[in-house]
Amino acid sequence: MRLARIPVSAVLILLGLILQVSVFGRLQLPGATPDILLLVVVGLAMVYGPTGGCLVGFSAGLLADLAPPSDHAIGRYALVLCLMGYAAGLLRPEHGRQRSVSGALLVVGAAAIASTLLYALVGALVGDTAARHVGLGGLVISALLYDLLLAPFVVPLVMMLGRRFGRDPVTAADDDESGPGLGLGSLARYRTTREVSSGPAYKKRRVPGFARRP
Repeated sequence: MRLARIPVSAVLILLGLILQVSVFGRLQLPGATPDILLLVVVGLAMVYGPTGGCLVGFSAGLLADLAPPSDHAIGRYALVLCLMGYAAGLLRPEHGRQRSVSGALLVVGAAAIASTLLYALVGALVGDTAARHVGLGGLVISALLYDLLLAPFVVPLVMMLGRRFGRDPVTAADDDESGPGLGLGSLARYRTTREVSSGPAYKKRRVPGFARRP
């Protein structure tokens, strides 16, 4: 993961965690809780790719595991978001630019369902049976509904900030040189340097009155 991406990822993760704990965690909505951190991880993973998405997801999940009022085993949510970040990074669009809203919503919907099921599965392995009492079907449906409602407002903004502030200066310069204007200039310079330089052309003059010998 490039160093230029760490500050913007850290800021977005912290903002998402604050909203998750202080706002959405206190709404007392039926079923699951809207997962802002999942949306942040999905948005960054669709810009940074699978490796960056995996690192961002693990960091976000670990902070959520340590932040109060967390009451589950440490590392449980980190594992879930790490896998979601990696999977969303595999679906990264070309140049990290999502051309259709439906594509991003499909990724968010799949991540919401998979993360809820995986979180409940990991909880069952460590002895947490809370999902059985609440109802796994209700949790999946409510998580899908809440995340899809918030996705159009969160994911495009996260992707835009990730592209704008997460670019490495060297990479940004290379991308600029590959633009339409400078790209033609580079091609022109390449052709100019590749042409064989010829010296001054001297033409033989025929002296009037003398015929060319065979």
